[in-house]
Amino acid sequence: MSIILKSAKVINAESKYNGTKQDILISEGKIVKIAKSIIDKNATIINIKNLHVSNGWFDSSVSFGEPGFEERETIENGSDVASKSGFSGILLNSNTKPIADNQTDISFIKLKSKNSICNIYPLGALTISCKSIEMAELFDMKNSGAVGFYDYKKPILNSNLLKTSLLYSQSFGSVVMSFPMNKSIAEKGIINEGKISVSYGVKGIPNFSEEIQINRDLHILEYTGGKLHIPTISTKNSLDLIKKAKSKGLNITCSVAIHNLIFNEEKLKDFDTRFKVLPPLRSEKDRLALIKGVKNGEIDLVTSDHCPIDIENKKTDIYNAKFGTIGLESFFGALNSLFTTEETIEILTKGREIFNIETIQFKEGSTANLSLFTVDDEYEFSKENILSKSKNSAFLGFKMKGRPIGIINSNKTCINE
Repeated sequence: MSIILKSAKVINAESKYNGTKQDILISEGKIVKIAKSIIDKNATIINIKNLHVSNGWFDSSVSFGEPGFEERETIENGSDVASKSGFSGILLNSNTKPIADNQTDISFIKLKSKNSICNIYPLGALTISCKSIEMAELFDMKNSGAVGFYDYKKPILNSNLLKTSLLYSQSFGSVVMSFPMNKSIAEKGIINEGKISVSYGVKGIPNFSEEIQINRDLHILEYTGGKLHIPTISTKNSLDLIKKAKSKGLNITCSVAIHNLIFNEEKLKDFDTRFKVLPPLRSEKDRLALIKGVKNGEIDLVTSDHCPIDIENKKTDIYNAKFGTIGLESFFGALNSLFTTEETIEILTKGREIFNIETIQFKEGSTANLSLFTVDDEYEFSKENILSKSKNSAFLGFKMKGRPIGIINSNKTCINE
């Protein structure tokens, strides 16, 4: 099958075609030709007004539900959502039932996702059942397809276990991920410890519950070496700690969730559970510092932190609602409303190398790994834009800029009609 993308504006800072409109011929999963005008009577034409194209987007924190929580999301539908949202690659978290902590679980995810249009890269749990007691089968999971190890949203309580994991993982080059929260300090907190929590007498999660954990992790990393990734930081001081560690030459990376860049704790003044996320929405000072950290590259990745929650566990009171928001469908439009299009695409296309995933170049002869989108459409995100089974979006009512159209990944195509 052959496809021609007609008059698509290329957004790729490393390509000689950057900023120009090109026809792109794709055949048998390869980029065959890039030129101002291409004619092939046997090719399917994709001709969309203001079409833009870039390397395939990548999201480093996505949850579905299957196995165990299929009512929240399945691998099949979740993969379709990711593809239609412009993502050709996602990391899939281990927050399932059972938790993916052995090679059988990783093999199940790989088998279930083998026909997905977007590439699904599973993360294995770092510890058995994410209980911070015993290290999981890291090497076996790596051989089955796990690209990293993460107890999703659960801090590593045992410091020696983190030390051992960092030492052990070096033998096969994998990355260890450590959620930044000191559980004893954050225990029973539901929103940021700040003016909203104080005003309403609600137990808060203080900034230093995150920062003290990161400080511990960095001291361990300095001792052990290895690759450590801190997912979804939320405070200015956390960023400062990581910047200092990078200046020492430590192999440390970090990410931030898109909702922590867009919203602050003021969204919780009416106790709207859509905004109950972990880590919590912080102060405006923290939000602005995180944006600056993304702009100057100190924060390595921005993620949707997509976390589907069924209505029974989300549309309830602030105390009992589970943490999390979906974000795949709204990710691009929200990010593009905050940064320039060039910055947005740079953010969305980087990060694979952290997890030893190949980045495919945009050039003739390469495998097609492309995201399609427009950049100027302005609209209010609504329930009609949600493709996920769960509808717990913090972005309902938010004014978006730009729309994802879909992806072309090897010889598979997904277009969001």
